[in-house]
Amino acid sequence: MSGIPEIRPEQSVALLQELHILTRDGKLNQDSRRKLKQVYHLYQFIEPLLAEVMTQRGDLVLVDHGAGKSYLGFILYDLFLKAMDRGHVYGIESRAELVEKSCELAQRLGFTRMSFLNLSVEESIESAQLPPHVDIVTALHACDTATDDAIRFALHKQAQFIVLAPCCQAEVAAVLRRHKNESFGKTALAEIWRHPIHTREFGSQITNVLRCLLLEAHGYQLTVTELVGWEHSMKNELIIARFSNAPRGNARERLEQILHELNLGDLNARFVY
Repeated sequence: MSGIPEIRPEQSVALLQELHILTRDGKLNQDSRRKLKQVYHLYQFIEPLLAEVMTQRGDLVLVDHGAGKSYLGFILYDLFLKAMDRGHVYGIESRAELVEKSCELAQRLGFTRMSFLNLSVEESIESAQLPPHVDIVTALHACDTATDDAIRFALHKQAQFIVLAPCCQAEVAAVLRRHKNESFGKTALAEIWRHPIHTREFGSQITNVLRCLLLEAHGYQLTVTELVGWEHSMKNELIIARFSNAPRGNARERLEQILHELNLGDLNARFVY
């Protein structure tokens, strides 16, 4: 099939079967080819970051926050780190049963430089099980405020790169909804979120704008694009942040202005720090 990638020789067949990218008999059907294409598409965004860190430091620490079943961590390890004798992938997940399953799979596959920790965000920031500095933090389709938690962790750990694919941003929409009547008397912009479907969509959009401003205020340069290829998900925005140690001069001011003008003062503590 033209344009459809095939399995790379170095990939673990057992892992691809666990991820349901390969059927149990090791075959690719139409659905699994689509999944494989999605995996490779995501990997092309992250692989250059891994290579850059490894070239600069000769080592690599990646933390996948809100890891779930740790599919991303396993794919990155399999495609990039497996052939090396350096680099470590940590998966942080608050659901103990998923952590246990990931540990079992890593052991079965011989992925010795993968660790899975049953920690909350607060615990992961302070935990001695994690190094004081990490190179890359990922959070893909971490629901609602879990993306913000990953940002807070990444800033604390002084990550060089942060890769985010936000999902299900409900918190800002809830605040817009709660103060809707008050906002109508304050600004004509409230018309943007007057209807419930617009409240949801605008809330999602403004959430990511606020996140971008927060990262720029902390010295990150951003690339905001689409995860083209993840057609099965409507949450298709990808934010890649690179630390440049050059904070955007007006980012914090703009952030505070938006929170004020859109009557989102309830969220100051989450986005202004």
